[in-house]
Amino acid sequence: MGQGNQTVEDASVVELVALAIKERGVRCRLLTTGEPVTFRPRHQIWREVPGQILSVKAGKDWSYAGTRYLSGELLSARTQVEKLGLVPLKLEHYGMWNPTDEYWGEPGEAIESCLKPVIEAGPRPLYEMEQVIPGEDPEEMWNDPILEASEYHGCGDSESAHKIMERILTTDLRCIDAHAHMGNWDFNRESSYDDCAKRALRHYEVGVRIGELSLGEQFGGVLKWGMIDNRPFLRCLHGYGLCLWRLGEVARAKEVFQHMIWLNPTDNQGIRFLLASIDQGETWKDFQEGEE
Repeated sequence: MGQGNQTVEDASVVELVALAIKERGVRCRLLTTGEPVTFRPRHQIWREVPGQILSVKAGKDWSYAGTRYLSGELLSARTQVEKLGLVPLKLEHYGMWNPTDEYWGEPGEAIESCLKPVIEAGPRPLYEMEQVIPGEDPEEMWNDPILEASEYHGCGDSESAHKIMERILTTDLRCIDAHAHMGNWDFNRESSYDDCAKRALRHYEVGVRIGELSLGEQFGGVLKWGMIDNRPFLRCLHGYGLCLWRLGEVARAKEVFQHMIWLNPTDNQGIRFLLASIDQGETWKDFQEGEE
């Protein structure tokens, strides 16, 4: 056991915050103290994602080359972002959003039923959510680690892409765009249908819950897609809803999509079409086949 470390008591249950899921271990921090530790599970971890809390039955605890290691058995993993001690992302107020200022179609054209109550609710406060991207240089347009990771992934180098995302999230778990991109990568993987969707769901959910720390339970404002720093949160919500639909949790998916219409009434993501498909009884697979 490493000298000077907080000891793990006799195979007790320890809670770790996952930061980077690697092939041979998970880079974490202790939930209680924030101390960095690398967890070596007895069995491979795949479905877990950065930002989740891992409950571990601890075994060996040692230090090597300045790094603390912990081996043991993973008992469970959960998404409980409010326990992570994160500082909520800032919300910048930009006056009022008024539905009368928006284009809803030509005169006489029917308005989708999901949009009618949003329009009738009238003006609401307009906000832009803070976006955190560790390593980004605001003075250099192309110095964006998210863009760099996306380019690596698009070229088939998923290992380099994931390394960049791991570095970002180890620095600051509040980078919602990193959670969104990693969710997209898993969602689109040509592998086990349910496993990929379930892992993507976890990525998206962590991003959604981090954003919700800023909104609170009674948020009634608008997060327009046109304000670009709102997009990572809206992307996570979109992916979260699609995963629920894909996994057969249709009622929950519909709730997510309806919430998105209220947040971004001009609906740049085409959520109204997803709601229409759900109301017609289509499955996610039906919708996908209709898009091809």
